[in-house]
Amino acid sequence: MVVSGEHAAVNGRPRSQRARHTYREVADALRDRITSGRLSPGQRMPTQAQLAGEFGVERSAVRQALRILQSENLLVNASKGSPATVAQHPRPALHGPEVPPQPTMVTLAPRIAEAFEQADVEIDALCLTAVSLTLAMGEPLRLIHEGRKKPASVRVRVLLPSRDIDLAFPAPAPPAAAEPVSRAEVEAEAAMGGRLRRDWLAQRNAQGQVLRHNLLALRATHSMDVTVEFRALPFTPPVKLYLLNSSEALFAYYTLARRDAQIDHERVDVYDAQGVRQMLFAFEHGAGLRDTTFVEQSHLWFNGLWNTISQDLTLSS
Repeated sequence: MVVSGEHAAVNGRPRSQRARHTYREVADALRDRITSGRLSPGQRMPTQAQLAGEFGVERSAVRQALRILQSENLLVNASKGSPATVAQHPRPALHGPEVPPQPTMVTLAPRIAEAFEQADVEIDALCLTAVSLTLAMGEPLRLIHEGRKKPASVRVRVLLPSRDIDLAFPAPAPPAAAEPVSRAEVEAEAAMGGRLRRDWLAQRNAQGQVLRHNLLALRATHSMDVTVEFRALPFTPPVKLYLLNSSEALFAYYTLARRDAQIDHERVDVYDAQGVRQMLFAFEHGAGLRDTTFVEQSHLWFNGLWNTISQDLTLSS
């Protein structure tokens, strides 16, 4: 007898089609045990396998929950092989406007995974290349293919810089010396700018094509209603923004720095931003006037760009 994927046993237990709890609910329950004193400072947590069995989730969800609690200074050694330990001086959980920002991939991937718990998934993104978005989609797509998630519809809209603009960044960094540069140096800098733009465009197109292919594949493999749209902006965005199911806004600044890069086997100085490392601020609709207003205004801003000055985008060289 063959057991289907959605009912396959885990450690001898039948697996339901959907997990009984999300990783956030696991984190909330464990947080309550710590802050209430039921789990004492210095006490070892149950193993990940024990927690997964208790809450009816996969170990990946337990790991995400433990990472959240460690980021709040409630746990230590959550990333080690042995069970995590309650911090000696656990700090109360932070909520609403006091939630600390985290690097983009720490925040974005689990938030998008949770967004796919809804029957109708809507994700809007404004970014430079869509690298972070494509990476963050990996986990929910895996769960869909395993039969553990199945939203009825998925709608994704992405705003990216146009290929026809002069990018503000990445861009060549001028020499540190204040001396006048020669004509040859000016031409060399312009040529380097063209090569940086070529590499950015190739990355933008490749990431967009992968994202579109992976999402549209759900139509054929799972008979889902999927829409993926891209539009081009006439400027280089100084920020990145992700809007999830009309309920969350995740916002980060592209913080520029001078760094060493290799372009066509040549080491050069450039001004650029490390997108996946930028600190992402999370705002939740209903978490207070500040958060609710930010989410609503972010949707208005995104829709304004989408419906006015952006243009159709072709993901080609």
